[in-house]
Amino acid sequence: MHDFASILLKWYAREGRDLPWRQTRDPYLIWVSEVILQQTRVQQGLDYYRRFVERFPTLEHLALASEDEVLRQWQGLGYYSRARNMLAAARQMRALGGFPRDYEQIRGLRGIGDYTAAAVASFAFDAPYAVLDGNVYRVLARVFGIETPIDTARGQHEFRALAREMLPAAHSSRYNQAIMDFGAVQCIPHSPDCGACPLAEMCLARAEGRVGDLPAKQRRTAVHDRFFTYLYLRRPDGCVLLQRRQGGDIWQGLYQFPLLESPRPLQPSEVERQAPAGRLTCAVQEMTHILSHQRLHAACYVVELTETEELAFSGIWVDEASFGDYAMPRLLERMLEKIRPMFGADVKKV
Repeated sequence: MHDFASILLKWYAREGRDLPWRQTRDPYLIWVSEVILQQTRVQQGLDYYRRFVERFPTLEHLALASEDEVLRQWQGLGYYSRARNMLAAARQMRALGGFPRDYEQIRGLRGIGDYTAAAVASFAFDAPYAVLDGNVYRVLARVFGIETPIDTARGQHEFRALAREMLPAAHSSRYNQAIMDFGAVQCIPHSPDCGACPLAEMCLARAEGRVGDLPAKQRRTAVHDRFFTYLYLRRPDGCVLLQRRQGGDIWQGLYQFPLLESPRPLQPSEVERQAPAGRLTCAVQEMTHILSHQRLHAACYVVELTETEELAFSGIWVDEASFGDYAMPRLLERMLEKIRPMFGADVKKV
């Protein structure tokens, strides 16, 4: 135990990444970074973090923001429930009088689970709680040769117990950051450089030739296909109809063009029957967008309306130059890159 923690701490002193949220003890800034990095690589998340804390530098700024403002800052990161939960938790904390220091209170906030509560409590307050994310699972599974699947109740119990056992209470913050960095930089998922690993001599997976097999998982989540056809309904004055997505599905709270979802791709004649009268142009024939458990096949038709008839679609009419004020999924941003040349400089980048 002592050697394991000691080696990781020495490695971290030499190789640890210099990241802005590691230069502070502000629990708010640490929390923001942890939420962003839940489903996002550090290199991508770094710019988002900087923009987010520039716009919302304190808990108070975030708590007083509107959902639209927060979603616009989150645009492109995906898993938008994270942003909505952050806003709800910020409002909870404002009502409580600030960011709590106690692990259980942090854990009780909206959208905060065991990992995030442990990370904030440890990094901000040096509380002796072990973090357990994908990187930590990988390091522990390989070094200690644990075959129990990490996506089972038994596996999670076993790894939590081991993570707590390995944690040096006097250096919990640095140790937690060390083991997370070690998994992200050295003990990477595929083809790690085991010859340069300071834990190589004690690594059971390396000794038994099972590095590529650990950590183990029991289940693979099935990916299902969905077929989206968007209608870019454009009036002669350059305004386009936007709709806000409701709850119970992906991208809740974000804006989109009117959508026709179908069990298979729609033919142009089928789109024409369902679209309002006007000049119909297929702007995007097919575009694939991969989510964690869904594969979206999307097309987009531009409908240039010729008269102000009553439409079967509700929503708000937005000037193309104002699209940047409305948070949209990355899929629609990609579509706009193809639609933009059809109307020159009028369509501003989101």
